[in-house]
Amino acid sequence: MKRITLSVITLFAVSCKDNAPQQASEQEITLKDNQVTIPENNPVLKKIKTITVSDQEYNHDITSVGTIEAIPNNYAEIASPFSGRITKAFVNIGQKVNAGSPLFEVLSSGYLDIQKEYSDALNEAGLAEKKYKRQQDLVKHGVGIQKELEESETEFRNKKISLSNASTALKIYNSQGKGSGGLIVRAPIAGEVISNKIVTGQYLREDADPVMVVAELSKVWISGEVKEKDLRFIKNGDQVAVKVNTYPDRAITGKVYHINDWVDEATRSIKVLIQCDNPDRTLKPGMFATITYSTDSENTIIIPTSSLMQKDDNQYVWIKRGKNQFVKRNVTTAEASEKTVKITSGLTSGDEIMTTGGIYLLDVK
Repeated sequence: MKRITLSVITLFAVSCKDNAPQQASEQEITLKDNQVTIPENNPVLKKIKTITVSDQEYNHDITSVGTIEAIPNNYAEIASPFSGRITKAFVNIGQKVNAGSPLFEVLSSGYLDIQKEYSDALNEAGLAEKKYKRQQDLVKHGVGIQKELEESETEFRNKKISLSNASTALKIYNSQGKGSGGLIVRAPIAGEVISNKIVTGQYLREDADPVMVVAELSKVWISGEVKEKDLRFIKNGDQVAVKVNTYPDRAITGKVYHINDWVDEATRSIKVLIQCDNPDRTLKPGMFATITYSTDSENTIIIPTSSLMQKDDNQYVWIKRGKNQFVKRNVTTAEASEKTVKITSGLTSGDEIMTTGGIYLLDVK
């Protein structure tokens, strides 16, 4: 009886040993001609998910950073044109001014010299005119000399030129207050006084830094850069979206005002100026901004990033070809985000691709 039992046990053990390789073989994933077959009883098959791809509308958004700037024509740094002492200030910081509004008065010997030159030229021109008219009258009555008339005419003409030059020099610095003798420095543009370092009584040198800044900030520029490869998507007049850290929830729009004509060789980028309305003056020069350029949309295939596999320099996806069969196909990609990637070649609308599970097929041979 014991012999029979041992024989049965031995036969059973041999039978199990012979069957094990057959069961393992039935679960093996096989690869042939870039087509992988996953047996139905292989646990990997249950971990695989797929989607059917189709053409989608895609906007090629370009993002760059920039800095808010005052528009140069709307910005004026004001210094004294002469060395001298400030005798009076007419405005305060934050005050709105018009073009020609008085800002401050400076008493300067240099300006007094300009005034004296004008006064002297005016007197000399008057005397020369009288002399010329007297010679005209003498010649007219037959007692004058023609040569002296011509000389007086030439002198009068030269004195008028000198007066014109002196007058122009005086007008450059505007007119001074009557009786004060000081130069009143005036605003060259309309705007707001955004910087004021004026101290009554201080002495200013002719080459001193500006003591006042007037700016009109109802419109501002944002200076940013765009990579050379993205320039084809941008043109003057395009609308852009702008975000500043100070106002994260505020939607700000602008327009492309100017695109530079040269490329920065170090960064391979092009400077772009964006113009924004700023009626409430909340956009301040010096602030950082994020600029988003929205380009024309196109129809293309977008797939989840998890679908894309890579080996060496090749990118590929697995395309479903049956219940448990997948074909490896190389693809070409373009822009990618954290979750999606744009496909430029290799897929067509209607292809069913693997989105999850591709990692289990990396070592299949």
